[in-house]
Order: sequence, then structure tokens, then C-alpha cells
Amino acid sequence: HVQLVESGGGSVQAGGSLWLTCSVSGLPYFGHCMAWFRQAPEKEREGVAGIYTGSGDTVYDASVKGRFTISRDNTKNTLFLQMNSLKPEDTAMYYCAARSCSGSWNEGYWGQGTQVTVS
Repeated sequence: HVQLVESGGGSVQAGGSLWLTCSVSGLPYFGHCMAWFRQAPEKEREGVAGIYTGSGDTVYDASVKGRFTISRDNTKNTLFLQMNSLKPEDTAMYYCAARSCSGSWNEGYWGQGTQVTVS
């Protein structure tokens, strides 16, 4: 049974920081692709940052590059998102997701989300 559980969201003032954590269990494959997505009210879901857990290679959306850092601890099956210099437009529900790197996100596994509010 695959489970992804996010934590660390909250409310913060603009310019502040938050640290999101995604605890993962039960993934059927090793060396997978993981990512953080977000969805604001009345907006489409968008990818924020991604990482290949095998090599640690990362990719970021232009809107967060230089402010957010995605990382993982393979020994603890945990994904992180360090968010600095937060802006009101970063306000959204944040989701972590995992998939086989040969598949699609629609075929992957998703957490329930954690709310981030920046005022």
C-alpha cells in the first residue's frame, strides 16, 4: 500500500520561509521521480520542483527557481521542499507525488496536500 503524507504547511508573511516534508512508504520501485505540485483556488495544478531520487538531479519551475529547494533522504524515504522568500502568489495547496520515471504523473501516487498561505 503506497502512502505519501505531506506536512509543514502553514501561514507565513511575505518574505518568510516554510519547510515541507513528504513521508513516503510502500513504493514498488527504486530510483523514482518525485515532485512537488501546487494548486491555487480556481487555477490549474502546476509543477513546482522535481527530483530523481537515484541521482538527485533536480528541476524547478521558473517562478520558484532560486527560492525553493527540493531534496530527499533516501534512507528515510522522505522528500523535502525548502521554501524561502515566499510571496503571496505562492499561496496554494501543495502536493507531493511519486512515479516511475518511465511513466506519467497521472499513473503516479499522490499525497493529500498541505496548505501554504502567504500574506
